[in-house]
Amino acid sequence: MISFTVALCLLVAGYFLYGKLVERVFAPDNRTTPATSLNDGVDYVPMKPWRIFMIQFLNIAGLGPIFGAIMGAKFGLASYFWIVFGCIFGGAVHDYFSGMLSMRNEGCNLPELHGKFLGEPFRQFSRLFTALLLLLTAAVFVSGPAGLLSEMTPDYMTTIFWIVVIFIYYMVATMLPVDKVIGRFYPLFAVALLFMAAGVLVMLYVRHPQLPEVFDGVPNTHPKGLAVFPMMFISIACGAISGFHATQSPLMARCITNEHQGRWIFYGAMVTEGVVALVWAAAAIYFFREYGYEESNAAVVVKAITSDWLGSIGGILAILGVVAAPITSGDTALRSARLIIADMLHVGQTRIGKRLLISVPLFLLTLGFLVYSLHDKDGFNIIWRYFACANQSLAVLTLWALSVYLLRHKGWWHLMTLIPAVFMTAVCGTYILYAPEGFSLPYQPSVVAGVSVALVVTGLFYWIMRKKIITHI
Repeated sequence: MISFTVALCLLVAGYFLYGKLVERVFAPDNRTTPATSLNDGVDYVPMKPWRIFMIQFLNIAGLGPIFGAIMGAKFGLASYFWIVFGCIFGGAVHDYFSGMLSMRNEGCNLPELHGKFLGEPFRQFSRLFTALLLLLTAAVFVSGPAGLLSEMTPDYMTTIFWIVVIFIYYMVATMLPVDKVIGRFYPLFAVALLFMAAGVLVMLYVRHPQLPEVFDGVPNTHPKGLAVFPMMFISIACGAISGFHATQSPLMARCITNEHQGRWIFYGAMVTEGVVALVWAAAAIYFFREYGYEESNAAVVVKAITSDWLGSIGGILAILGVVAAPITSGDTALRSARLIIADMLHVGQTRIGKRLLISVPLFLLTLGFLVYSLHDKDGFNIIWRYFACANQSLAVLTLWALSVYLLRHKGWWHLMTLIPAVFMTAVCGTYILYAPEGFSLPYQPSVVAGVSVALVVTGLFYWIMRKKIITHI
């Protein structure tokens, strides 16, 4: 438990120390925010900071810090390192700057930021790529909760029944003003998710299971021998760094009334998610050592741990938290997709008819992904893998855009995002070449090529930025 405790303390310290430094670099001020200047009663709606924090945390959480951390725990203690350092120096920085820059640019969506700092071609590519990722997110965040709910309810409430119920909810929440459903009920769902994580955390110390320690070595314990780099860095996304988060931050950037609330809401929500991921990674490592890897399905691990450690009532509340997290991320994914497409087509969203005009095609496309995942025996796994890769690729694109902003306005502080950008470029490049769903190339050539791509992109970044700076002198 020593390594786990140190990792937990580092995460908390990261918020107060590195988070404060990130805030000073950005330099928030008391200017009027879009929530006030553009208040439309639908998407731009002022809300209280604590409520925004809870919604942001729930929006970015989904299944990632639970299922992703459990799957990443198969690699052993390396998962601790990635969650802690990835969250502090990567994910939280990524979330904070993307959220704050959205607020500084009238609450604009992520593709508009990409266009502003990377150019018009990237804006158009990001619009389509991000919308596709968000539809995949909505699709993959239906099946898991529906399956868990079907196990907790009478037999006639099948998985298909719950899929229909969840999807109807998606449509309602996507269309209504942000303060009607999301603003009222999501803080309660966030409490359920935090209760679940807190319960497991307390039981880790009560039961004090024998967990591996860093000073005994950090071996790769994956049962199939998958390489830690890049596979673990794709498996654990939301608990460390996730491009999906930057699509959600603009939703809350349109509700914040003071820029000084940004560190708590954006950086703090990411660190909170890192804590949740760390707790589940530790619990999963215990589970795998105690019961083996035969029952390695993430849902099985969640149900076993919560039922055993939290009792029947606590287990039900914990499972409800696990169910609420992906459902609420799915509907805000569709909401973000609606706003991105509306920006692209220049269609206002204050009237319900115009919201329907954008939303109905998105609902139909999401249903198409969902039907495929249900009818093909490996459909869900395929969609999930493509979602995971697309998710991290979006984080790479966002980090490079943030690096452009920081180099222009903050000088050498651009290293805050450049270093994570280079690392994640190498991760994604290697993954695409090495993974079974990619090109399935041999490991060593894939690593060399992935790292080479990252170095080439870094060189191009400095060359292009130098040309632009000289041009503007």
